[in-house]
Amino acid sequence: MNHAHSLSLSPVVQIGGAVERPLVLDVAALREFASASIAPFDLVCFSTGRYIRPVERYQGVQLRVLLDAAGVRRPGSTDFKRTVFLAHAHDGYAVTFSWHELFNTPVGEQVIVAYACADRELGVEDGLPVLVSGADTVHAPRHLKRLVRVDAHVLGSGHSP
Repeated sequence: MNHAHSLSLSPVVQIGGAVERPLVLDVAALREFASASIAPFDLVCFSTGRYIRPVERYQGVQLRVLLDAAGVRRPGSTDFKRTVFLAHAHDGYAVTFSWHELFNTPVGEQVIVAYACADRELGVEDGLPVLVSGADTVHAPRHLKRLVRVDAHVLGSGHSP
């Protein structure tokens, strides 16, 4: 794929579900938010312990910043405390986070939607945008390439979907 062609396929991330303001963000929009980075780490398979590869410092925006922008905390409701987030990759892979994990523990500081790695812009071929949880003991299970959507779901709302 030539570089000019990959630019025309600028990926977007949708933030939806139980939020006030669903968002559709391309890379330029992600860059409008405060930048965050996480330290380099070794990618290791959770199941086998097999070393996969080193990963340089990712740079992007904290997931919790995007969720706040989408209005996950709705006025007059404490449902946000029972909210879980399901993040979906282009290939169907999905990972979860809880509101408490992202907003009420140090983990949330290191969950980012990355658009650069080692001070180099990521492309679609690199997995742009990459969702990664830098505080996880083993990074591979929540190292999600080509993030397309994050949906907020309120648990225990008293009615079935």
